[in-house]
This record gives sequence, structure tokens and C-alpha cells, in this order.
Amino acid sequence: MKLICLLTLLIHPFGLLAENNKTAREVVISGNDAMQFDLKEFSSSPGETISLSFKNIGSMPKIAMGHNLVILKKGISALSFGQRVLASGGNAANPLPSSLLSDVLAHTKLLGPGESDTITFDVSTDTGEYDYVCTFPGHFAIMRGKMIVK
Repeated sequence: MKLICLLTLLIHPFGLLAENNKTAREVVISGNDAMQFDLKEFSSSPGETISLSFKNIGSMPKIAMGHNLVILKKGISALSFGQRVLASGGNAANPLPSSLLSDVLAHTKLLGPGESDTITFDVSTDTGEYDYVCTFPGHFAIMRGKMIVK
């Protein structure tokens, strides 16, 4: 009996370690001074781990043309979310008010020209479309994309 307990204690932590050491699939997206993401759509599998690298390839100053990438929870429209960002006081210095984070699956920081940020997140197990958007003031009107979970 003692041997079984000892083996369980030794094996169990390794099982957890292996389970949590999933390999993340890399997705690379850039944003530019024309307020466009270069990748308007990407697909993923339910529960998949994504490592998303986002780069601002523009040259305009961050205060005038900063970019972030915000992946919204299923059913949240990028357009309506962008309007709520503005109504909640979102601005060039704070483009993602903390009061709205409950609608966000994952997000990068705000980036200036030449800057990049990488975020790693687990995709929802619910299939469907998930909007992503830049929440810098006014950008949400055209700087949007979709993550398709299938």
C-alpha cells in the first residue's frame, strides 16, 4: 500500500507537467498606418493554445497611430465594442478601459512604430467566430478581423 501511494505521488506531478506543457501554434499579424491588419482571418481548433505575435509596422508616432489587437469573446461585435470603448473613456493613452475586460479573450499592449508584443492564450472550446479589433480611438471602424474556431 505504501508503495502505491509513493508511486502515485511521484508520477502524478509529472503527469500534470506534461499536460500543461502544450505546444502553442504561432500566428503572426501586423498593423500599419492605413489602419489595416495584414491578416483579416485565421482559424483555430477548440481549446488550442495560440501564441499570437502582433507588430506595428507603421511609422507614425504611437500617440497618433498606435495599434493593439484585442480578441473578443464569442458574440461580441467589434463595432459595438469599439463604440463602448469610446463611451467608457477609451483614448490614445488608454485604448482598452479595464471596465470592458470581461468581454475580452486576450489582448496585446498598445504598440508604437516598430514595436511588437506576443500573447499566448487558450482558444475557447466553443466553435464559432470571434472578432478581433484595434481599440485605438476610431480604428475599430475598419481595423478588424475574425478568429474562426472550428
